[in-house]
Amino acid sequence: MSLPKTLAEDVARNLVMVARLIDEDPEEAYAYSRIALRLASRVAAVREAAGFAAYATQKYAEALAEFRAARRMTGSVELWPVMADCERGLGRPERAMAMAGEPEVQKLDKAGQVEMRLVAAGARRDMGQIDAAIVTLQSPELASSSVQPWTPRLRYAYADALLEAGREDEAREWFGKALEADKDGATDASDRLAELDGVEFVDALGDDETDTAGEAASRDEDGPEDGSAKA
Repeated sequence: MSLPKTLAEDVARNLVMVARLIDEDPEEAYAYSRIALRLASRVAAVREAAGFAAYATQKYAEALAEFRAARRMTGSVELWPVMADCERGLGRPERAMAMAGEPEVQKLDKAGQVEMRLVAAGARRDMGQIDAAIVTLQSPELASSSVQPWTPRLRYAYADALLEAGREDEAREWFGKALEADKDGATDASDRLAELDGVEFVDALGDDETDTAGEAASRDEDGPEDGSAKA
């Protein structure tokens, strides 16, 4: 659907702000998405952006409604995994599992299929089926030595599931593999490894040194004890 030039520019500005803020300030991104939605609710890209902004703020029912609207407009299956994850967010993991078995999954690209696998494994865990979650994550993509954009998250999810199952040694191995693939810091695999190894991070200054530094700073602010003026 085409929009008048001025309106299109206003909508585009709001969508840019959604994309810019969604990771750092989801609530603000959500506010911009509502403006865009008010201006152009019949544009699929606007409905999709509104869906992601609602999803980022855990408004799962609203997100699901927007994703469904975008899908009706485009006919694309691209949003299928995140729609299934919204069902999880709404406390309906069984619906997410049902979606994982629908024909739409076969139409997804490789990244989408991996994302669907992650959602399905999460749904299994929601239902207390930890062993089934582990099996769900076992796939050629997990076993591959090739590093793809989804590799860190897939390995991390597998490690986390292993840990929940009490398989700590295997979990440590897979957190290590996740860290190895995670060049952009998309996961906290390094923190999880440190936690498993009993490593505690402390301030470079000891407590005594910190206290001493704080006292010195306080004295500087209050002025010398002899009452002379500071230089």
